[in-house]
Amino acid sequence: MSELSIFFGLLTVFVLAIFVGFEVISKVPTTLHTPLMSATNAIHGIVLVGAIIVTVKLLDPAHALATPLLTAITIVAVALGTINVVGGFAVTERMLQMFKKREPSKK
Repeated sequence: MSELSIFFGLLTVFVLAIFVGFEVISKVPTTLHTPLMSATNAIHGIVLVGAIIVTVKLLDPAHALATPLLTAITIVAVALGTINVVGGFAVTERMLQMFKKREPSKK
C-alpha cells in the first residue's frame, strides 16, 4: 500500500468517527451528561498514559520515526490532553456539587 492510500484510509476513519461521535453525543439526555463525562474523562486519562508512552519512545533518537516535528506534535498533544482531562474532572466535580444538599443559612 502506498502512503497516500494509507493516509486517505486513516482520514476516512477520522471523519467517520467525527460523525458517529456527534450523533452519539447529541442523543445523550441531560440527566446522563455528568456520569457520561466522568466515564469519558477516565477513558481519556488512559489514552493520555498511552500518549505519554509514545512521546517517551519518540524522544529516543534511535527510533525510526523520531523527527523533531513529530516529537513536538506529540508533546503538544500530551499537553492539550492533560488540560482536557484536568478540566473535565474539574467541571464534573463542579456539576456534582450542584446536587449536594446545602446547609440552611443561620439567621
